[in-house]
Amino acid sequence: MKPSFEHTLIDVWRQALVENADVVELGGKRYSVRITPRKSLRQVDFVFDGNEIRGLEQNPDTKSRWAQMARSGKKVMQFLSEGRYVAVVVDGKATIYGGTSRTAE
Repeated sequence: MKPSFEHTLIDVWRQALVENADVVELGGKRYSVRITPRKSLRQVDFVFDGNEIRGLEQNPDTKSRWAQMARSGKKVMQFLSEGRYVAVVVDGKATIYGGTSRTAE
């Protein structure tokens, strides 16, 4: 059985931000975790259901509520597809924009 979108996002978040992995492994495929040049944020590009998704560590220096959480020590990763934010994972809990929240198992 294929993992759900939410489970996949939580898995990417866990490997990149919690385990500090250099490579995220999903379904037998490996995706490099890169560091952005200007802000030194972790970023990983991967494919889910044929869609290219980018996981990007939350910049704590912005004014959003997600940045406030990052400043307080929470591990926050935003997910983008086709240039639009589609989801966020904060401390193992996924929120799909326009959807529901789910906690890591």
